[in-house]
Amino acid sequence: MAIAEFRLENAWHPIEGETGGGFSFTLLNLSAEAISDFRLVYTSLTRTIDAPRCQNARYLRRNANFHEFAPPAGFTLKPGESWTFVVDGLLRPAKHRTDGAKSAYVSLSNGRHVDAIVGDLMLEGRHSEPAPKLLPEGKLDQPFALLPWPAEASLTAGDTYPVALYPAPGANADDIAAMHGVASLHARLFSVGHQPLSLAPVHEGRALTFSADAALGASAYRLDFAGDAVGLTYGDAAGRQYGLTALCQLLHGARIDADRFRFPAAGHIADSPRYGWRGTHLDVSRQFYPTTDVKRLIDILAWFRMNIFHWHLTDDEAWRLEIRAYPQLTTVGATRGPDAPLLPQLGNGAEPVVGFYSQDEVKAIVAHAGTLNIEVIPEIDIPGHSTATLAALPELTDGQEAPDSYRSVQGFPNNALNPAIELTYDFLGKVFDEMIELFPSRYIHIGGDEVANNTWLASPLARKLMQDEGLEGTFALQSHFMKRIQAMLAERGRIVAGWDEVSHGGGVDPEGTLLVAWQKPEVGMELARQGYDVVMAPGQAYYLDMVQAEEWQEPGASWAGTVPPHHTYTYEAAGEFPPEIASKLRGVQACIWSEHFLNRDYFNHLVFPRLPAIAEAAWTPKAAKSWDRFAAIVPLSPRF
Repeated sequence: MAIAEFRLENAWHPIEGETGGGFSFTLLNLSAEAISDFRLVYTSLTRTIDAPRCQNARYLRRNANFHEFAPPAGFTLKPGESWTFVVDGLLRPAKHRTDGAKSAYVSLSNGRHVDAIVGDLMLEGRHSEPAPKLLPEGKLDQPFALLPWPAEASLTAGDTYPVALYPAPGANADDIAAMHGVASLHARLFSVGHQPLSLAPVHEGRALTFSADAALGASAYRLDFAGDAVGLTYGDAAGRQYGLTALCQLLHGARIDADRFRFPAAGHIADSPRYGWRGTHLDVSRQFYPTTDVKRLIDILAWFRMNIFHWHLTDDEAWRLEIRAYPQLTTVGATRGPDAPLLPQLGNGAEPVVGFYSQDEVKAIVAHAGTLNIEVIPEIDIPGHSTATLAALPELTDGQEAPDSYRSVQGFPNNALNPAIELTYDFLGKVFDEMIELFPSRYIHIGGDEVANNTWLASPLARKLMQDEGLEGTFALQSHFMKRIQAMLAERGRIVAGWDEVSHGGGVDPEGTLLVAWQKPEVGMELARQGYDVVMAPGQAYYLDMVQAEEWQEPGASWAGTVPPHHTYTYEAAGEFPPEIASKLRGVQACIWSEHFLNRDYFNHLVFPRLPAIAEAAWTPKAAKSWDRFAAIVPLSPRF
């Protein structure tokens, strides 16, 4: 491993009379060379104001989470020495150790960029509280490892368990293929675990009989245990898969922890999902996940009987989907680096980073999900969150508009596609044409979130459109844009899905439109009253980047508050909906936003056990849920 040349330590301090406070930085020169006329860049979600107050440093520029500073003129940093400086004037206070610098690099006078190792954000002025234990030991009311817990289970525990389950004589080719699919799923998730399913009879195994019964309904199954046989009755292919997965969970738990878990000797499970939409969203723009990782997450969703993968493919930080009509989207638009049009953000350092999914890779991921009865909903986030798009296609901007006339909540200047530029719709039409060849889902998610309140108001073209169409303000323009997009998708046989802000400014036609309510639970109820189909994903319960405890040393974001696993588990989306609009609630969704997920350990710490908690909320009736039981079973879960 190469020896680090630089290290950056950082700490946050409060300032009396100010809410944001400030940062103290120390850059250590660990190299053998003195440096001068250099610059320091760090990325942080805790952004500075436009003109922060600096001690012993010069502020140069900020672009969203990118911050650049220089030492005083004539300063030389010798080997083994350090440069300490203070930056006061932050837009918000730091609340956790992950609110400081996520990455840093030094730009030398010769144009070379060198990474700096970044330490945790330290806390000045008060005690730095360690992270607490987040999950209790749990307590089992029944000794069976099922997650999510079924709608109905009446089981008697056995004293032993079969080596494996195998198809009884008479199983047809589809049943055997389904066993192979679930056996392969288990093998991918638990690579050193003993296989719970065998396609051939096995000594000390147990025969599994199959029976189709459409009267059970979609995604439903029944398991009957008696003697040396197990019977699986299923309503459709999804139900068969879910029944097989439940059997694998039962056997996996009994084998891994025989002191706590058993395999049934008698009894039955009668099961079907609570909601039709049991979703998980993954942001691949802030951090790129290779194809193998995306498939791994889809496997985990299948293990928990979730059925929607919402794939957030574009944002300000990068465009990740190959569009052959516009190759620059995945060259310029998918590359961040010190000398690139898109500057480093959120953990990027001296080396440029690039990543996108080829159309062949997309097809492989969609096909993989399909074999597991998971629908892939693609998202391109428009009209806001389009910095990467506009960097790749500058012809989509109004050249008469001032370059920093508005900023998004994340600090990106002029980051929205302009509804008054006709070329915007030509561009999106070609994008949609390629997307419908890749994604069989009837939904295309078009984002629609976080358009800043004064967006486009300095654009002469937008002002003329407002005058011609009798529109007033940003959100009326956004509604005008969204209605055109809805019509374009309808022409292509697709339905609009979006975030809750799609309803702003008059919204779009609610008929068939599905909106994901993320800002707060009350928004979901209001959308339902307006006639929209609603999926509940409130940040206060279902955003898996949120911190799980208030202590300083617990990592994660905190804008939506603290979201401990117990709160995620017990949150009841249906409890927000009165009976007259309850039919508009389609389901629930976990959201994995990737600003804080710089490595796999952070991902696992923040996503688990809250993802399986949402899976149980999506599947299990409220009356059948148990936090103590869940806490006892969830440690058996696969990890990312």
